Amino acid sequence: MRPRKACLLVLLLALAQLLAVASAGGPDEDSSNKEDAIEDEEEEEDDDDDEEEDDLEVKEENGVLILNDANFDNFVADKDTVLLEFYAPWCGHCKQFAPEYEKIANALKENDPPIPVAKIDATSESALASRFGVSGYPTIKVLKKGQAVDYEGSRTQEEIVAKVKEISQPNWTPPPEVTLVLTKENFDEVVNDADIILVEFYAPWCGHCKKLAPEYEKAAKELSQRSPPIPLAKVDATAETDLAKRFDVSSYPTLKIFRKGKPFDYNGPREKYGIVDYMIEQSGPPSKAIVALKQVQEFLKDGDDVIIIGVFTAESDPAYQQYQEAANNLREDYKFHHTFSTEIAKFLKVSSGKLVVMQPEKFQSKFEPRSYVMEIQSTTEGSAIRDHVLKHTLPLVGHRKTSNDAKRYTRRPLVVVYYSVDFSFDYRAATQFWRNKVLEVAKDFPEYTFAVADEDDFATEVKDLGLSESGEDVNAAILDEGGRRFAMEPDEFDSDTLREFVRAFKKGKLKPVVKSQPVPKNNKGPVKVVVGKTFDSIVMDPKKDVLIEFYAPWCGHCKQLEPEYTALGKKYKGHKNLVIAKMDATANDIPNNRYKVEGFPTIYFAPSGDKKNPIKFEDGNRDLEHLSKFVEEHATKLSRTREEL
Repeated sequence: MRPRKACLLVLLLALAQLLAVASAGGPDEDSSNKEDAIEDEEEEEDDDDDEEEDDLEVKEENGVLILNDANFDNFVADKDTVLLEFYAPWCGHCKQFAPEYEKIANALKENDPPIPVAKIDATSESALASRFGVSGYPTIKVLKKGQAVDYEGSRTQEEIVAKVKEISQPNWTPPPEVTLVLTKENFDEVVNDADIILVEFYAPWCGHCKKLAPEYEKAAKELSQRSPPIPLAKVDATAETDLAKRFDVSSYPTLKIFRKGKPFDYNGPREKYGIVDYMIEQSGPPSKAIVALKQVQEFLKDGDDVIIIGVFTAESDPAYQQYQEAANNLREDYKFHHTFSTEIAKFLKVSSGKLVVMQPEKFQSKFEPRSYVMEIQSTTEGSAIRDHVLKHTLPLVGHRKTSNDAKRYTRRPLVVVYYSVDFSFDYRAATQFWRNKVLEVAKDFPEYTFAVADEDDFATEVKDLGLSESGEDVNAAILDEGGRRFAMEPDEFDSDTLREFVRAFKKGKLKPVVKSQPVPKNNKGPVKVVVGKTFDSIVMDPKKDVLIEFYAPWCGHCKQLEPEYTALGKKYKGHKNLVIAKMDATANDIPNNRYKVEGFPTIYFAPSGDKKNPIKFEDGNRDLEHLSKFVEEHATKLSRTREEL
């Protein structure tokens, strides 16, 4: 063999050996890499376990345990009694209470057995705060076998420790509810016998009802201690369906005041102190006595609302009794007064047995009487008194405000003029300047209601009308029946332009303003999309039954409903006379006030041939089964003929 060939052969053999070693080492390296990966995964799992353990760990601060959304249930699961404080870091009362709470924790730690004392930052642990209905700080509760007991005593170590020890006793049971439970068996007996009683119609599954329950019971407890007591009661409307139907209960909770069995709507607050104050006020006479002429003069000079005064000889006057009865029916919306003063009667230019309705001086004008007088006799019907008040409660051109809009300005058509309305002394002249121009028009259209409104108070309404960028100091619109709205084209405002606008409306020459998303180009899905511009053509189609869901994109309940609602649409896709539809009520106008939306989702069934009387879906179970049952119960005609594509 030649030397060159020998060298070459040696090199080839060496290279082969190197390749063999590398090849042999490959699997070892792969195995090593896999082992490293497994170790990394195990370390990550250990880290996750450590993080989970960290979340569940209960820390302590000056003897007080710190609970949160993550560790709460795990900690209290095996505890008989736990004292809880819900606080806010910025709350001054909480900071002031902190040293006392730490003393309480140390005192209860010495108890046999020790009673844990914990605190929860309600601003960061929102799930717990919501679960326990926390609305103020600090809120103190005692947890007894998982059930929360409200603490309502003073925030002192002595009282709190004594209460917690009392609740921790093995034989302790919560006091019976003060709230009365009414059924069809005892309802009439209890309600008819009460001078005044507040009744809540609730559903066990209703979240708002659950939130109200502790506040309602606290109010019941406090009002039961009054002399005379004011009872509070509740009715499970899902079980007592006859009672719910009898009193037109269509949503939960519905609260009604009963006076000797006669129902009145409750429009007060829904927390303890608000309920208490409201019911105390409601338990008094509906009309307040006026004894001095000066009071009437002040009403006229500085008043901001209609003045209602009944003039009588004495409380024994039968006409006075009729007046009080009628006032009870309207006391939610109006302030009633009465007088037995001959001096006041003379000032008002009336005799005894008269009802006087008049406006404060700033709302009086040469186009309307100074007052409206009605004679009341012992035989006068309460409905006649009510009608007299309602007919004359508004001046020719009143002041529409956010506080009175829902009660006073419900009649349509309503002509509204928006500008900077301010009746205080410095700005009254400017406000009345524009109002006088409106008066010139209002006198010629008695069939319409006219009002002025502050443009800032109704900024959202002005924006929705497309008038926020009009460039004019004064704008006008007409709010019509069915939720339709008409905006006056921006122009220099005066009586003539307003008159022409109202005339054009009367002749049907105006086009309504409708807030609407773009009309969908493809709308052939199982659930039809409705927008403001297509509401009338789809929902109000007289030939078709329509189930319409009004939703909000951010609403959790709406998101939860979506797959069920889509399944419903697919189920009835082949029925040409039935439409399953939905509408984003935050981005579109609902141009018909029969379809009222006060929460999300709201579902209505609009039957063919009777679109003015939609049926609201009230069942709390918004699943395919219950929605289908609702549809088939109210459908006027179900046809399985498929629509032609």
